[in-house]
Amino acid sequence: MIQNLLVANRGEIARRVFRTCRDAGIGTVAVFSDADAAAPHVLEADAAVRLPGNAPSETYLRAELLVKAAAETGADAVHPGYGFLSENAAFARAVLDAGLTWVGPPPEAIETMGSKVESKRLMAAAGVPVLSELDPDAVTEDDLPLLVKASAGGGGRGMRVVRSLDELAEAVEGASAEAGSAFGDPTVFCERYLETGRHIEVQVLADTHGTVWAVGERECSIQRRHQKVVEEAPSPFVDAGMREELFEAARKAAKAIDYVGAGTVEFLAGPDGRFYFLEMNTRLQVEHPVTENVTGLDLVALQLRIAEGERLPADPPPTVGHSIEVRLYAEDPAAGWQPQSGTLHTFAVPDVDRTFAHGPGLRLDSGFETGSVVGVHYDPMLAKVITWAPTRAEAARRLAKALAATKIHGVVTNRDLLVNILRHEAFLAGETDTAFFGRHGLDTLAAPLATVDTERLAALAAALADAAGNRASATTQRRLPSGWRNVRSAGQRKVFTVAGREYTVVYSLTRDGLRAEGFEAELVSAEPGRVVLDVAGVRRTFDVAHHDGVSYVDSALGSVALKAEPRFADPDAALAAGSLVAPMPGTVVRLAVQAGDPVKAGDPLLWLEAMKMEHRIAAPADGVVAELPVTVGQQVEVGTILAVVGDAPSDSVVGEAE
Repeated sequence: MIQNLLVANRGEIARRVFRTCRDAGIGTVAVFSDADAAAPHVLEADAAVRLPGNAPSETYLRAELLVKAAAETGADAVHPGYGFLSENAAFARAVLDAGLTWVGPPPEAIETMGSKVESKRLMAAAGVPVLSELDPDAVTEDDLPLLVKASAGGGGRGMRVVRSLDELAEAVEGASAEAGSAFGDPTVFCERYLETGRHIEVQVLADTHGTVWAVGERECSIQRRHQKVVEEAPSPFVDAGMREELFEAARKAAKAIDYVGAGTVEFLAGPDGRFYFLEMNTRLQVEHPVTENVTGLDLVALQLRIAEGERLPADPPPTVGHSIEVRLYAEDPAAGWQPQSGTLHTFAVPDVDRTFAHGPGLRLDSGFETGSVVGVHYDPMLAKVITWAPTRAEAARRLAKALAATKIHGVVTNRDLLVNILRHEAFLAGETDTAFFGRHGLDTLAAPLATVDTERLAALAAALADAAGNRASATTQRRLPSGWRNVRSAGQRKVFTVAGREYTVVYSLTRDGLRAEGFEAELVSAEPGRVVLDVAGVRRTFDVAHHDGVSYVDSALGSVALKAEPRFADPDAALAAGSLVAPMPGTVVRLAVQAGDPVKAGDPLLWLEAMKMEHRIAAPADGVVAELPVTVGQQVEVGTILAVVGDAPSDSVVGEAE
C-alpha cells in the first residue's frame, strides 16, 4: 500500500491530490520552484523539497530532481498530476526504476500515445474513427482550413489555425518553436480543421485485471487558443445512441494500448454527429471534477487504488444531474488574451461549500489564495470553479451568480467573460461548438459586467471611501466628514480612470448631506471599506479596497477597478511616438526585424514567450524600425520598450519585413 506520495507538480492539481491523500491517510510530499516557495500547495504538504530555479526546464521538468526528492523524503509513490512530466514515458520509467509506485499508465502506453502522429495510425487500426494526417509540405488549397499541431503535448501550445497557404510557413515555424519550448519536441503535423466542431471527451479508467470503464463524457468546446475555458458533463449535444458509440470507441482506444489508470480519449464531433479521434491524454484531466460531480467518484482515489493493484467493479456508476466547470484565468480577453501577473490582493469566491464531496453546491479547486503572487513562469489559471445541480440551467445560473460576486483584486481576469458565457442564450441552448467566440463576438462576450453608470457610481463610492479613510487617520477633528464646509464652497474633486474612460467626481458634504455633481444619490454611510448609497430610491452597498493606487469597488452591479489619477501629470512618463511596450513580463524568443528595416502595419517585429505561450508583437503602422533595444533571450517587464516604429522617409518605399 502507498504510505507517502510525492506529487511531481504544483498549484491546484497538487492540492487536489493532497486532499484525497489526507482522506486516505497517505503522507504527502510537495516540490516547489523558487517562484512557488510560498505557494499554498507547499504549505499544505507534510514535507516539501526545493527545486532551485524558476523556469520549468530548471525545476518541474527535471526528472532526476523529482526522483531524488522522493528518495530524500521517504516517498514510496509518485503522482505526476497533469502538464509538465505527466505524459513523459522516460519519467515514468525513472520512477519505476527507482523502486517507486507510479500512479499512472505504463510507460509503453504513454509512449504510444505521446506521438499524435503514431497514435492516430494505431487508433485507425483499432477501428476508432480518425481525421487523416496531412504533410505540411504537401498541403493544397483544397485542404484548407487546417490545424498545425504539436505531435507531443497539448493544452493549446504548438497549435495554429491556417486559412491560406501563405500563412502556413509562419504557422509551422511558430508551432514548432512553441512545441520545442513547451515539450522538448518540435515535431508538428497538420490535419483538417473543423470550424464548427464539438470537443467531446470520454473519461476512462482501467485496472490491471482487464476491466475498462468509460465513466462518462464531457464537452469542452468553448476554447480560446485551443485551450479549454468551459467544461461540462454530460454534453448537451450527445444523445444515448451517440454516447454508446463514443464509449465503445474510447474502450477500444484504451484496450489497444493495454491502458491502466485514469485517462481521457478526446474526439472532435461534427454537426452531423460523426466524431473523430483527436488524442488520448494519458493522465488526469484539468476538467475531471465535472465527472466526479455527476458520478460521485473520487478519480484521484481510484488512481491510487489501481496503482495499488485493486480491481474495479464490473461497471461504473451512472451519471446524475449536471456539472459545469470554468477556468478562471489571470488574463485579459479583450486584449488578445494577454496573460497577467502580480499580487492577488483579494481572492474570495462566495458560497463555496465543497472542496470535493459529491452533491449540489459550489466547488473550488485553486492553487492561489489571497496574498498569492501570480508569476510569469507558469500557466495563468487561478482556479477552477465548479457547480453541480439537478439540471444544466440551474448549474449555469448558480455558477454565474457566484462568479459575478467573486472579489478579485490585483490582476485582470476573464471572470466577466465567463459570466457572460454562462448567461448567453446560445450557451443555455447547448449551442457550444469550437466557433463560439467567433460566432458571438469576443468583444461582446468579454464586455465588463459593470456598465458605464455602474463605473460612475463606483467612482463616487471610491471617492467617499477614500475620504472616510482620510478622516479615520486624521489627528484632529476626525468626526467631521471629509470636505465638510459650514458654508457652501467648491467641492472636493477626484479623477479616476477605467480602461481609458475618465470619471471626475466633484462632491461636498454639507448640513444637507451629500452633494455630488451629476449624481442623484444620498449618502447612507461611508467607511474606508464600505459605502452605502441610496440611488434613485434603491439602496446599494459598495465594498471598497485600495491597493497600489487602484480602488477596487465590488457591488451587486459589478466589479470595477479604478485607477486614481494624480492631480499633476509627470512629464517624464511620456513615451516616444511609435513605441511598442511589453504588455506582460516575458522573454524575447525571436526577432523578425532589425533596426532600420522598413515594415508594414501588422508585420511581426518579435515574439515574447510568457506563461508557456508565444505572443506576437506587430508593427502598428507602416514605417521604419527606428529602435530595437531588446535581444533574443532577454527578460522584460511590463512596460519595457521593445521597439520604436517611426515614419518612413518621404522618398522611401516601405517593403516587406525580412
